[in-house]
Amino acid sequence: MDNLRYPIGIQTFSNIIEEGYAYVDKTAYIKPLLRQGKFIFLSRPRRFGKSLLLSTLKSYFEGRRELFKGLAADRMDLDWTPSPVLRFDFNAEDFSLDNGLESLLNRLLKRYEKQYGITDVLDTIAGRFSYLIEKVAEATRRKVVILIDEYDKPLLEIEDNKELFEKNQRTLKSFFGNLKSMDEYIRFAFITGVARFSKVSIFSDLNNLKDISMADEYANICGWSERELIDNFRTGIMTLAKKRKENFETTISAMREYYDGYLFSEEGSRLYNPFSVLNALDLKRIDPYWFGTGTPTFLARRVRKRGTFPPDINGQMCTREELIAVGINDLNPIPLMFQTGYLTIAEYHSEMNLYELQFPNREVEIGFYQQLLPMYVPEVNDPDSPFRFTRFKTDLYSGRPYDFMDRLNALFKDLPGEDHREPTYRAITYLLAVLSGSQSIAEHHGYKGHSDLEVIAGNFVYVFEFKYNKSVAEAMAQLHDRDYAGRYAMESRTVYLIGVNFNEKKEERGLLYEIEPLRN
Repeated sequence: MDNLRYPIGIQTFSNIIEEGYAYVDKTAYIKPLLRQGKFIFLSRPRRFGKSLLLSTLKSYFEGRRELFKGLAADRMDLDWTPSPVLRFDFNAEDFSLDNGLESLLNRLLKRYEKQYGITDVLDTIAGRFSYLIEKVAEATRRKVVILIDEYDKPLLEIEDNKELFEKNQRTLKSFFGNLKSMDEYIRFAFITGVARFSKVSIFSDLNNLKDISMADEYANICGWSERELIDNFRTGIMTLAKKRKENFETTISAMREYYDGYLFSEEGSRLYNPFSVLNALDLKRIDPYWFGTGTPTFLARRVRKRGTFPPDINGQMCTREELIAVGINDLNPIPLMFQTGYLTIAEYHSEMNLYELQFPNREVEIGFYQQLLPMYVPEVNDPDSPFRFTRFKTDLYSGRPYDFMDRLNALFKDLPGEDHREPTYRAITYLLAVLSGSQSIAEHHGYKGHSDLEVIAGNFVYVFEFKYNKSVAEAMAQLHDRDYAGRYAMESRTVYLIGVNFNEKKEERGLLYEIEPLRN
C-alpha cells in the first residue's frame, strides 16, 4: 500500500521534513556550492525544484541541523553557524501591473526592515537593498545570505509589453547591481530563474556571478534521475501500476515517455520532472501536468512567425554560447526554448562543439504543440467549431479518413489568404495528427525513401504523401512505387494510403485527395 505523502505545491524544506512528506535528498550539493564561489546563478525550467532547493539552503544557513538528520548534509563537514538570510521570491506577484515589480520589492524590503528595526531607509529600492544588507550584517555581526527565486518572472510575464519590460529590466539591473559592492557583507548569494537574459544586461554589474546552469557537476541538482525515482517512490509506482493493470516495468516505461528526458549538460543523466511525477503518483494517472502551469505563448508565436515545420524543432543545433546568452527579443526562439525547458540536450557533438536539441518527453511536446496550433487555427479550442481538434481526433480513431480530409479541406479554405502556403498546410496537418493523441511520424525513412506523414490511431494507420500545385495522381503513384506502407503489411490494423495535392493558387485554393484502403 502506498503511504507516501506527496508534497504537491509544497516548496518549503522544513514543512516537507517536519510533516513527513516524501523528499529526494539533494543536500549533498550544499558543500560543493559553498566551495564554488560567493555569487551563484542557476537556470532551470519552472516547476523543477528550484524553490525547494533555495528553501533547503535557507534552512542550512539558518543552522537548522535537526532538519537534516539522516540526509547527506548531516554527514558532511559543514559549518552550521547560523547566518541572517534574506530571501526574495518573485513568484507571488502580478507583473502585468505597471508597478507590480516595485510593489513586490517594496513589500519584501519593508518586511526585513521591520524585522531588523531599520527605520532610516533610503529613497530608492536599490539603495534600500544595499543599506538593508549592510545594517543586517552589522546588527547580527554575521555576513548575510541572499536567496533570489525566479528573478526573471517580471520579464517573462510581460514579454509583449515593451515599455514595461524595459522598465522592469532597469529596476532589476539596479537592484542586482548593488550586490557586488556589498561583497564584504555577503556570505553567499544564490539566484535562480528560468532563463539568463544576458543580452539585457541585468547582471552586467555583477560580473563575478558564477553560472552553474550547464556545469556537469550540478547537472542533477534539480530534477530526479530514474534511480532516484525508483529508490524513493517504489511503492507509489507499484500502486500506479496496479491501477493501470500492468507490471512495474511497463509503468516505468510510460512514466519515462511522459516525464523523463531532461539533460542539462553533456555529462549529466536524464532527469524526470518532479512536479509531473508527484502529480501522476498522487492522482494515479499518467497525464500531462507540467504544461498546464503556464506555457509562455510568445515562444509559440515566434515558432509560428519563423515558419518552422513543427517536427523540425527536434534536431536544432546550437552552440553553448547561444544556449547561455539569451535575449528576450531574439528572433530565434530555440535557445530560450532550451532554457525554459521545452527543449533539452539530445546529444553533444564534440567534434563540432554543437548541442543537438529535442523535446525532452511526450508531455512537453504535446503541451507546446497545444500552444502552437491556435497560432494557425484560432478556433481549434472552440467547442462549437467544426475545426475543434477533438473532431479531427474522432475522425482518425474512428477510421473516417474521408471526414478527416473533408474537414481539413474546409479548414484550409477558411484560412486568411497569406496563410495559403506549403509550410502552413504541412504544419497544421502534422499538429492535428499529433494532438489527436496518435503516434505521428513525419518523414519516416524507409528503404525506398521517406514518407511525408504516418499516423497510427488505434486500429488504423494513415500514410500520407503531400504534393503542392502538382496532382493527386503523382502522390498516389509515389505511395505505391516506394511502398511506404510496406512496414505495416503484417499488422492487423486497417491501413489507408492518402495522396494529397495542396493548391496554393488563388482560384484553386484548398486540397484534392484520394484515399485507398489496404486490406491485410
